[in-house]
Amino acid sequence: MGPTREEVVAHLLATGMAGQVATPRENNLDHYQRLAYRDPDYMFGLNPGRGWDQDAILELMAQKVGVDPRASFRHGVDTIDPELTVAALDRYAARFDKALREKQRVLFATGHPRTLARLYQRLAAALTEAGGTVVEVGAGSGYDGYTRHGWQRLEVDSFLGVATLGDAGGSVHTHSDRPIRLVLAALEQAGAALPDLVVADHGWCGGAAFAGIDAIGFADCNDPALFVGEEEGTVAVSVPLDDGVDAPEYDLLGAYILAASENRMDFGL
Repeated sequence: MGPTREEVVAHLLATGMAGQVATPRENNLDHYQRLAYRDPDYMFGLNPGRGWDQDAILELMAQKVGVDPRASFRHGVDTIDPELTVAALDRYAARFDKALREKQRVLFATGHPRTLARLYQRLAAALTEAGGTVVEVGAGSGYDGYTRHGWQRLEVDSFLGVATLGDAGGSVHTHSDRPIRLVLAALEQAGAALPDLVVADHGWCGGAAFAGIDAIGFADCNDPALFVGEEEGTVAVSVPLDDGVDAPEYDLLGAYILAASENRMDFGL
């Protein structure tokens, strides 16, 4: 038996993944404005319709994430509704369950290697155990990009089935969709089919969805692009939570996702 819905909600609140979160309101509004202005670093590889101004994005984020809906609220602590998180997590689990049951080919990737890679590694291991295929391709392909250390060579890497972007110091945080485009180009060059599913976040998720692949991802309350993509029907599932807490805290979510699949199998679903 995995954790109950009530246990997940309690854990989300206790860890700050939901409820009052660390991301301040002013940061949220700044990112909503940047997406409205179509800043590439905040589009996550997607191409939202022109109707998404800052007010429309705020309204959507209030509905899908649970941030404060008031446009007049400009500074302070913002929120993620844990009930919305668990509802989205159920949809995420259902799509991942399909990948397990059908032994699908799945690409796992993250722009948040410090916090989310451990969760994806657990899901990748479960897929392998179920007879599915973890797609690993494109390692070593890269480009020159600007980092906190200046211009560096950035390359795709993979560890325990999870793709990341790295520089000379290791895996890095990224919003870019360029890494997933490199991976998809490597698949095409190899004459291989696209993945059936991409389990990711940031530009890895958005870029895959824009390419027409089923993509499910986690997104923070200051990352509106994936929620806009879900609303438009491009992203399959976007789960709202704080994506910057310590990696072990996400273990309970992994247990919840995998238990949902086990329960379906137990009942012959």
